[in-house]
Amino acid sequence: MALALRAPRFQPLPTPIPASTASTSRPSSYYYHGHAVVCAAAASPFTEATSSSRYRRDAWSYAAADDESSSSAAAAAAAAASAAASGRRADEIALQLPELRRLLEALRASRGRAPEGDGGGGGPGRVALVGTGPGDPELLTLKAVRAIEAADLVLYDRLVSNDVLDLVGDGARLLYVGKTAGYHSRTQEEIHELLLSFAEAGANVVRLKGGDPLVFGRGGEEMDFLQQQGIRVEVIPGITSASGIAAELGIPLTHRGVATSVRFLTGHSRNGGTDPLYIAENAADPDTTLVVYMGLSTLPSLAPKLMKHGLPPDTPAVAVERGTTPQQRMVFAMLKDLVSEVKSADLVSPTLIIIGKVVALSPLWIDSSKQDALKVENSYAPEAKR
Repeated sequence: MALALRAPRFQPLPTPIPASTASTSRPSSYYYHGHAVVCAAAASPFTEATSSSRYRRDAWSYAAADDESSSSAAAAAAAAASAAASGRRADEIALQLPELRRLLEALRASRGRAPEGDGGGGGPGRVALVGTGPGDPELLTLKAVRAIEAADLVLYDRLVSNDVLDLVGDGARLLYVGKTAGYHSRTQEEIHELLLSFAEAGANVVRLKGGDPLVFGRGGEEMDFLQQQGIRVEVIPGITSASGIAAELGIPLTHRGVATSVRFLTGHSRNGGTDPLYIAENAADPDTTLVVYMGLSTLPSLAPKLMKHGLPPDTPAVAVERGTTPQQRMVFAMLKDLVSEVKSADLVSPTLIIIGKVVALSPLWIDSSKQDALKVENSYAPEAKR
């Protein structure tokens, strides 16, 4: 069907949350047909592995061991960017280690000098696993905003939007621990150790995750590890991408008489291949809405499997790139056409996929269907004039 830029139909009411949201003005809705007229996506609203915004935020962690100057930190950050661009994760981490150790030592010394009632000698700090939703800062919970503003150290993932990171307090340190295909800035085990080390030093640590920490976010693993080490962990849920993006598009995930259940699937293959995880026969239930997270690379295998297990080829579907952000793009299509339409639109990660009859309830589905019908009608117009 159609590729659509983000439409302003389902905007939330204005809120006083102090985010720098001036850049989140939303474009009018436009529908494009044919690969030749698909507009290129704008710059990512998220923190990419080698983005300049990442190194500006994290420059403190690359300061040379014997030089506190900003120029030294900037030079080290530039070297780290070069290492990340070429996939040399070990080089980047080596540049960070001296400054991370110094921060730990400073935290421990400060805690040791503090009076008993002010945190000195009062045991370890705490860790908050905070969900930041699909990208729009206005979808944050108040509890999440308060935790972010009160943090001493923030460890953030790739899919935490730049607008959300603008809420971090001036005195806090930010450290990128994101993962993307082919480049993991930190392994999961290293993230565990960072959380533990800074919590034990008495820091108020906030771990920011896109969406919800406990929905395909590995938050359960981090929570379990820290609790076993005696660290107090608080989980602050976020609006998971399925709910936030479906609401943005006017798609009810369940609807009486249309969809009686909703099922979340991961599109990631555990071994990193192009095949999705095992798709059980009951995943192809026409009365169930399927929401596929991280499924862009495995969609060419997933769609045929769903149809093979009985899901009708004309089942409505939508693929949404960078949902709820100003850079959001959408492709509406029937399941049988979804793979080719997504390929033509050249969608990029992160892309969420919703498959089910409820997709046709979106006003945007109606609009895109009308546009398709108009395109077909116009194609016959020259013949009618002959």
